[in-house]
Amino acid sequence: MVEDDRDIRDPLASYLDKNGFRVSRAEDSEAARELLAAHAIDLVLLDIMMPGEDGISLAGFVRATSKMPIIFLTAKAEEIDRIIGLELGADDYVTKPFSPRELVARIKAVLRRTNEGGQAVHAPEADAYAFGPWVLRTSDRELVDLDGVATPLSTGEYNLLHTFVTHPRRVLTRDQLLDHTQGRDLAAFERSIDNHISRLRRKIETNPSSPELIKTIWGGGYMLAAEVKRL
Repeated sequence: MVEDDRDIRDPLASYLDKNGFRVSRAEDSEAARELLAAHAIDLVLLDIMMPGEDGISLAGFVRATSKMPIIFLTAKAEEIDRIIGLELGADDYVTKPFSPRELVARIKAVLRRTNEGGQAVHAPEADAYAFGPWVLRTSDRELVDLDGVATPLSTGEYNLLHTFVTHPRRVLTRDQLLDHTQGRDLAAFERSIDNHISRLRRKIETNPSSPELIKTIWGGGYMLAAEVKRL
């Protein structure tokens, strides 16, 4: 359960525990990532509106690395949030305030649909993508060179680079990059994919003015030209 409001998180976790679930609690996305990396998780209950990295961004990470089911918990009932959640691959969407009894029923229904034979969905293995002189580690969202020296990435830069390494040698339009990166909640990201590409090139290209990794395809978009190996 990823919920920043303690007055909701703790009572709900206790209720779920009494109804047969073992609940791991996280107050923000950073804590959730640690739990996801360390434990076998069957399902994620995820609040959308949180300080720092919000639930939409965290759901994009979960969906990019696993098929574990997601149920959004949110106080926002606008249609656009519902649509974004479904486009991310959310399995259900519960608007606050909700009945804990109804939530238990929804959890059981989602688990029945997604877990064949009642088997648990395990936390994703730590994946890494090697391209050129770089390795992108998805487990800790880290970019390292061949000597293991890390280069810091913003959330937008990481999401963009992850999209490229999972779609190598494929031309991606700006709209496709927005869809894959789930950056629509980041106003600056939506305003200019080109700016993020420029910043990313300055970090990974030997000569950013003559890029060899991320190529501009005029009239088409961008493409990662390097071969990618999944480690």
